Parts: sequence; structure tokens; C-alpha cells
Amino acid sequence: MAHPRSALNSSATLLGILALAGVASLLFAIATGGVSVAWGELWSILLGDRATPNYILVTELRLPRALTAFACGGMLALAGALMQVLLRNPLADPYILGVSGGAAVGALSALLLGLGGIWLTGGAFAGALLSMLLVFTLAHGRGAWTPTRLLLTGVVVAAGWGAIISLILSLSPDTTLRGMIFWLLGDLSQASHPGLGAIVLALGLIVALVSARGLNVLVFGELKARTLGIGVDRLRLRLYILASLLTAVAITIAGNIGFIGLIVPHLARLVVSHDHRILLPASTLLGAIFLVVADTLARSAFSPLQLPVGVMTALIGVPLFLYLLRRSPS
Repeated sequence: MAHPRSALNSSATLLGILALAGVASLLFAIATGGVSVAWGELWSILLGDRATPNYILVTELRLPRALTAFACGGMLALAGALMQVLLRNPLADPYILGVSGGAAVGALSALLLGLGGIWLTGGAFAGALLSMLLVFTLAHGRGAWTPTRLLLTGVVVAAGWGAIISLILSLSPDTTLRGMIFWLLGDLSQASHPGLGAIVLALGLIVALVSARGLNVLVFGELKARTLGIGVDRLRLRLYILASLLTAVAITIAGNIGFIGLIVPHLARLVVSHDHRILLPASTLLGAIFLVVADTLARSAFSPLQLPVGVMTALIGVPLFLYLLRRSPS
């Protein structure tokens, strides 16, 4: 049996490696594209040399996009890790409560009206919050809500949003249809202000880590958690809301991006401990790296054409999920 201190040191080492991999993914993102940036020039740019030819390309286009992808990937992976343990369902992902559908309806409605910019962002976030309010209100009903009731309500609400999305797409003119489809498949091309995503991710991870001990106990069953003094209902409600808000912000910034919240927590469990004090930050870092690399490939693989990043995450995620499924003992 491994000594606790040895296990802690090993986990800290793995987190350090993931953090370094995160930095490497950002450097890969800002150096790669239709115009390659040599490492020597990149170093000069990062040191603030404005005279280098690609200074604006790196600092105003690639770096903000890479940092935004890092934050959104981390938020989706963290939300997925929380949803899987709270619903005790390995197939749970950040979109399972219908938050993505509400955000999509809000964003597509803004595009249908010819609005963009802050209206698109505001519409997506308002739709996500409305969906979250609907799910929690309907799931509660006349009595206490349960994870199963919440899950079923989320699935039904998501189906309703899906029907409205189909209606909006059917009514949309050809001039706006391409933009709508790009948003639905994930689009980071407009990312220019990564600060909001970074702040939300940092705060969300802090709240999640404060609750990590309760999650470790909850894994062994609700009865044991209550016996040990864990406020299960408060814990669940707090983390459901946190996961929904993380998802809402990520979708508002980057559109619908699949597979990260589903696959990355499983991958993190293979790499690090099942202890949520380690699993949650590991999932966050892996999700961030995954999306940064996927977005870099999406914009550079067929340059000058850019693929929606959701297409690339699916192309990477499907075989990876099948591999993880094959490795699973049951």
C-alpha cells in the first residue's frame, strides 16, 4: 500500500507535468498557423519586442484566442467532472441539463435578428441561465428533487430547446445560416478578451476544491456521506449550479463544443488519483490542453480555411472515447 505522503508527492508531480504541458500547448498554439512563427521570434515577442514582424499576429490574434480556448476547455472539463460524480453517471457531461440548448437558442435568436457582439454574448448567457432556472424549478416540483429527477428534466428541456433550434435554423435566411452553424459547432474566431473566462475558471476551481472532500465521501453513497456530517443537499445544489454556470460561460464565449466534458474526466482518472482534490485540477488542465490543441489544429490543418473547433474535438474525441471504453474493466 502506497504511503500517503508518497501518493501526495506523486500527484503533485503529475499536476506539475500537466501545468507544464499546458504552457507548452499555449506556445504551440501561438507559433502554429497559416503563418508560422519561429521560436526565436516568438521568444522576442513574448519579451515585448514590438519590432518583430509577427508581433500583432501573436499578441492580438493568436494569444487571446489560445488563452480563451484554455479557459473554456478547463471550464467544460471541470463541469463534466462535477456532473459525473454528482449524477453518479459516467456518461454525464456539462450539456446534460439543457444549458447548452438554452444558450444556443439565445445566441441564434440574436443572429436571426441581425444582432452580434454583446447581443450575441448576452443572448447566449441569458438563454443558459433561463434553461438552468427552468430545469431546477421543474425538477423540484412539489417535493425535493433527486439526481434522477434532475437528469430526466434536463433531458426533456434539452429536447425542447433542440426543437426550437431546428425551427430557428429552418426560418433563417441563407446569409446568416453559415454563422449560426459555425456557432453551433463551436467557434473561437471572435475570441479577443480571455480575462472573463480565466476569472470564472479560477473562481470555479476554488469553489470546487473547497467541496472536494465532500465529493470524495459522496462517491461511497449518500447515506455514508450524511452519516459523516456532509450536507449532501447543499453540496449537490451548490455544485450543480457551479457546473451549470461554468458551462454557460464557456458556451457563451465559444459556442457548443462537445466531448471535452465527457472524455477528459475519464482520462484524468487514468492519469491521476480518484481523489477529487487531485482529479478536479487535473481534469481542468487536461481539458484546457485538449481544447487549445484542437483549436490550433482546426484553424491550421486546412489553412486558410478554418474548421469549427467542435468538429475537431469530435474527430479527436470519438476514437479517444472508444479507446477509454475498451480499457474500462466493465
